[in-house]
Amino acid sequence: MQSLLFEIERVRPFERFGRVVGVQGLLVEVEGAQRALSIGSRVAIETRDGKEVLCEAIGFKQERALLMPFASLDGVGVGCKAYLLDAEPVIYPSAAWLGRIINAMGEPIDGKGPLPKGATAFPLRGTPPPAHTRQRVGPKMDLGVRALNAFTSCCRGQRMGIFSGSGVGKSVLLSMLARYTDSDVSIVGLIGERGREVQEFIQDDLGEEGLRRSVVVVATSDESALMRRQAAQMTMAVSEFFRDRGDEVLCLMDSVTRFAMAQREIGLAGGEPPASKGYTPTVFAELPKLLERAGPGPVGKGNITGLFTVLVEGDDHNEPVADAVRGILDGHIVMDRAIAERGRYPAVNILRSISRTMPQCNSDEENKVIGEARRYLAAYADMEEMIRLGAYKIGANAEVDRAIELNPALEAFLNQGKDECTRLDECYAQLKEILASKPAETEDAESADSRA
Repeated sequence: MQSLLFEIERVRPFERFGRVVGVQGLLVEVEGAQRALSIGSRVAIETRDGKEVLCEAIGFKQERALLMPFASLDGVGVGCKAYLLDAEPVIYPSAAWLGRIINAMGEPIDGKGPLPKGATAFPLRGTPPPAHTRQRVGPKMDLGVRALNAFTSCCRGQRMGIFSGSGVGKSVLLSMLARYTDSDVSIVGLIGERGREVQEFIQDDLGEEGLRRSVVVVATSDESALMRRQAAQMTMAVSEFFRDRGDEVLCLMDSVTRFAMAQREIGLAGGEPPASKGYTPTVFAELPKLLERAGPGPVGKGNITGLFTVLVEGDDHNEPVADAVRGILDGHIVMDRAIAERGRYPAVNILRSISRTMPQCNSDEENKVIGEARRYLAAYADMEEMIRLGAYKIGANAEVDRAIELNPALEAFLNQGKDECTRLDECYAQLKEILASKPAETEDAESADSRA
């Protein structure tokens, strides 16, 4: 009944329309209805062959509304009617969406029939809960990946970024998180993904068991900028629905950078001046609006734990989007091309990665184990070039000597196969066992005593 009443309220007593007066690239200029339009309003343009092209108002110029299409502009010409639609797009998600694959418009693309409608409307451009109504982050969440569980522990309601260049393995890491993370529901947003990789991710990486408790939102790289941007907003809207049901939601988005690129295309088409590396000011305004929607929910509801990948252009981790996202999120996981090239996966650079909920979420014993392991990893990294060149002499520094002894075991601990899962308590036990191993000198002395 609530859904029906909401739809009735949205019915307009009369229809407004304007006409197309110009088309330039992907920008459509409309006159006649500009005073009834606002930024974000939806417009349906009737093409010459009787079809409709959905557009969105992105700006205004000299008594004309500037529109961008969600699909191809084939058949659109000067004089075509442009009908004003509802100003605020909404969706009606339900629990029956689990196991389904949808596009940025909320339409099923998996061939399993129509999606059931829920009772409550959720706006695509939702707003984050007010800061004073939010809970604090919850206890630690088991991610199933040793390097992350131990060195960058993630709490329920935390937002983390996975930063890497192309081809370093962030999509594979994301698939491991989708399968192994201890959450009630997973919402996966594939933003600007390669078309051939979608089925591979769903069938090989996510699998039937992972898909059963997931909703996958897909917008491939060949779709319009509006579709790619809306796919990210759709991902967050569906996550908010399950959060409000009281579920612990894992929101995975690949990638935030492609969302930023889509927003850049939209801004430039609307005449917005480029700022840093061609990115327009609205990109940096939209990023926090999107990412802040994840996080702890209001009291009495669930949480959205967000893991967002960031494609770092040219392996420059200080490029504008990466720098902006790093300042918004609650931690960053850095994947290093040099580590991937030597065959260790996931190629997480432990020393450059950080979780802002650590060390508060750990016990004193866990912090001690993690601190000791980090110290030996840092000692080895500082002397790595000298060790490989043979310039370092054993005995020059006791801590470096111990780091050299432990390095093979620590590297083996950080290396994890795609089909391998390690639970949170096992991670600390394995790491503690590695650090408790006896130094080589002690072993030599004990063996000498036994021989004597």
